[in-house]
Amino acid sequence: MPVLTRLIPSPVVVDIRPGALNDLAGVLADQRISSSGKLAIAISGGSGAVLRERLAPALPSAEWFEVDGGTLDDAIKLADAMKKKGRYDAVVGLGGGKIIDCAKFAAARVGLPLVAVATNLSHDGLCSPVATLDNDAGRGSYGVPNPIAVVIDLDIIREAPVRFVRSGIGDALSNISAIRDWELAARERGEDIDGLAAAMARQAGEAVLRHPGGVGDDGFLQVLAEGLVLTGIAMSVSGDSRPASGACHEINHAFDLLFPKRAASHGEQCGLGAAFAMHLRGAHEESAYMAQVLRRHGLPVLPEEIGFTVDEFVQVVEYAPQTRPGRYTILEHLNLSTDQIRDAYADYAKTIGS
Repeated sequence: MPVLTRLIPSPVVVDIRPGALNDLAGVLADQRISSSGKLAIAISGGSGAVLRERLAPALPSAEWFEVDGGTLDDAIKLADAMKKKGRYDAVVGLGGGKIIDCAKFAAARVGLPLVAVATNLSHDGLCSPVATLDNDAGRGSYGVPNPIAVVIDLDIIREAPVRFVRSGIGDALSNISAIRDWELAARERGEDIDGLAAAMARQAGEAVLRHPGGVGDDGFLQVLAEGLVLTGIAMSVSGDSRPASGACHEINHAFDLLFPKRAASHGEQCGLGAAFAMHLRGAHEESAYMAQVLRRHGLPVLPEEIGFTVDEFVQVVEYAPQTRPGRYTILEHLNLSTDQIRDAYADYAKTIGS
């Protein structure tokens, strides 16, 4: 008898709307995540302090913990501080990606559920089973449980710098290229594809790609936020980052490793990498359309637009496969020489320009 269903690791609560933060205490109580209000809330020292002042009256039993940055040491310090302070129903990560990743790791370390309250939409990590933290060797990814709840207040998102929304757009659109790489690996290497994870990630990317709205529209922000949450769940379903990470992310990692002081945002680099990777696989019309949408939202589609020369971009693409050993993408498949990368880029720039 075959297994007819499977359990999907997903949040109990996904609350995405204007004003969602105002109801945080009620949502957690109603969903029996924290009826007592005993919460350990991790915040940054900047915007987090403002949110604390706003939310503290509604959360009188909460303890607030200021997080210095996004390092492994910061996450361990947060976990240790929570152990010393007392007992809690849940950990709340209130802020951007660094704060939420620190809270994810700390919650896993102390054995508590994590509530992710995102104040920007810069990438798809807010609902993923991964905490990305800087360490002595550079940057590491650590497996953690999925958040038990995700709360995204679109009013707060609109208050954040627009570059964060743009970064999230690039990260979401890169799903489309990542899934094509996964399919390539299945054809060429026999790699297994989780069809549900692939469908969720692809549709999340396509919804953002096809939406006519812009970064200031609630309707578009809703679709983007939902897409980033679905991408995180897709990674949980597949058990790794495959649904959202292919040549696009290899190129992003190469920018970070080769030019750490000059690298652009995660989503800017992933969006550019995705458009170029689509071109490499011969999907020229799709690549040009993706570039058009990226441009409409104010994202770069050429390396010069984020301060890199063509020679530096060629170096990045050549180095990119080394960033994820064992991952098979269009870059590993083509195995282009330096001159071939340069020629492919010239053709890409001409194609999207026209």
